Amino acid sequence: MAITPNFCARCGHPVETKMIDKRMRKICPSCGTILYQNPLPVAAAVVLNDERQVLLVKRKNEPHKGMWCLPTGFAELEETIAEAALRELFEETGVTGRVVRLLASDSLRSEFYGDLLIVTFEVEKAGGTERPGDDTDEVTYFPFEKLPPLAFEPNHTAIKICAEIHKDEWAIKDSFLSLQTDSGKEMLSDALVSIIRDHASDIATLWLADVRTNPTTTSYAKYPAEPLHATAYTALTHFSKWLSGSEADEDVRQFYRDVGAERKKSGFDLHELISALTLLRKHIWNFARGTGMWERPIDAYRVLELDRRIVVFFDKAMYHTARGYIEKE
Repeated sequence: MAITPNFCARCGHPVETKMIDKRMRKICPSCGTILYQNPLPVAAAVVLNDERQVLLVKRKNEPHKGMWCLPTGFAELEETIAEAALRELFEETGVTGRVVRLLASDSLRSEFYGDLLIVTFEVEKAGGTERPGDDTDEVTYFPFEKLPPLAFEPNHTAIKICAEIHKDEWAIKDSFLSLQTDSGKEMLSDALVSIIRDHASDIATLWLADVRTNPTTTSYAKYPAEPLHATAYTALTHFSKWLSGSEADEDVRQFYRDVGAERKKSGFDLHELISALTLLRKHIWNFARGTGMWERPIDAYRVLELDRRIVVFFDKAMYHTARGYIEKE
C-alpha cells in the first residue's frame, strides 16, 4: 500500500493538497516543496541456461508468497537499474551475471507496494551456483512452454519478448545441428523443399528451355521435349522426397543409373549428362533463392542450407548417372 506523506520532508511543516499541473498534489505551504509521488523502481532479470530454460524463484515472503517469479527487487540509491537487476539476481539465486539487453519496462499496480515500474533485462550467467537466497524458497529453471503461474504479469511479457528475440537464432542452430548429424529432424530449408515440390513442373520447364539451347548440351536439342520434361519432373520429385526423408538412397541410385544408361543408349555424351544435371541444380537453386525475402538472417540461412543439401544430392545424382552410363558400355 502506498504511503501518503503528511509532513514536508524538507522542513517538517504539515503539507496541504492542491491542484498543481492538473493533478492533486501534496505541497508544503511553508517552503513550497511539492511532494511528488512516483512509481517505485523495480529491476528483474531473465537468465537462460544451455537448455533454453528460464531461471525462476519461488517467493518466500508476501506479496504472492509461494508463487514463482523472475529474480526481482527494488533498486537502491546510488545504483543503476541494471546494477540493481544484477544485485537482486545474486541475492536471490547465487548467480552472477552480465546484462545482455533491456527486454521490457512495464507498470504494475500493487496493493502491497502501490505503483511499480518494473524494468527487466536479459542477463547472461557469468558465475555462481544456483541456490535460494533469503527471500526465496526455491530456484529452478523452467522451459518456456511449461512455466508455472507467475506472480507478476510483467514477468510474462519480458519472458515472451526474450523468447521471440532468440527464436530465429535457436531455429538456425537446431536446423544446422540436424544438417550436420543427418538426424532426420525438421530443418528450416524443408519449407523451400516443399515449394520446389509444388512447382516441380515449372522448374522442369525452365530447365528444358535452358538445356535445349545450351552449347554444352547440344544433343538435348535433338531429343523429344516431352520425355525430357518428364524425366526432369521425376528427378525433382526424387529430390524433394529424398530431402524430406521419404525416399531411400537406393531409389535415387536406381533412378539415375537408369537415366545414365538410357542417355548412353540414345547417343548422348557423358559430359552432356553432367552438364544437364548441373543446369537442373542451377534452376532449383535460382527458384529457391527467388522465394526468399532476405529480410532476416534466418531467410538467408534457409536458402544457404538448402544449397548445401542440393550439392549433396546432386553429387550422388552425378555419380550414379555416370556409373549407369559407363556400365552400359
